[in-house]
Amino acid sequence: MNVLYRAEATAWGGREGRAASSDGVLDVQLVIPKELGGPGGAGTNPEQLFAAGYAACFHSALKLVAAKQKADVSSSAVTVRVGIGPNDAGGFGLTAAIEAELPGLDRQTALDLVEAAHQVCPYSNATRGNIEVSLDVTEE
Repeated sequence: MNVLYRAEATAWGGREGRAASSDGVLDVQLVIPKELGGPGGAGTNPEQLFAAGYAACFHSALKLVAAKQKADVSSSAVTVRVGIGPNDAGGFGLTAAIEAELPGLDRQTALDLVEAAHQVCPYSNATRGNIEVSLDVTEE
C-alpha cells in the first residue's frame, strides 16, 4: 500500500495516563470508565477515541459514496458506539454499532449508502472479520 499519511501517537500510563500525538495537536488525559472499575470523570478512554475516529472516517466515506451516486447527505451525521467486554479467549474484544442519520433519503437508499460506505471506510476495512460491526440508519 502506498501510505499517503501517517499519524503517530504515544501513550504513557495505559488507561490511567495520557496520550498525545507527535505534533502536539492531540493531548488527552486517559481515565478508566466506572463501568470498567475505574473512577470515571474528567478524561477520555481508548473506546471513546476509537468511536470518534471511526465516526469521522465513516462519515467521510459516506459523503464520498453519496457524491458518486449524486445523493444529498449534506445534513447527515454518523454515530459510532464502541463496546468492550471479555471474549471467549480470556482477553477482551470490541464491538461497533454504526448509525447514520440521513434526512431526506428513503430507508433503502440510506441503507445502501451506509453499506457502500462500509466497504470504503478504512476503519471498516481494518475491523472487518475482527470485531462485530452493525450498521443502521435512523428513522425520520
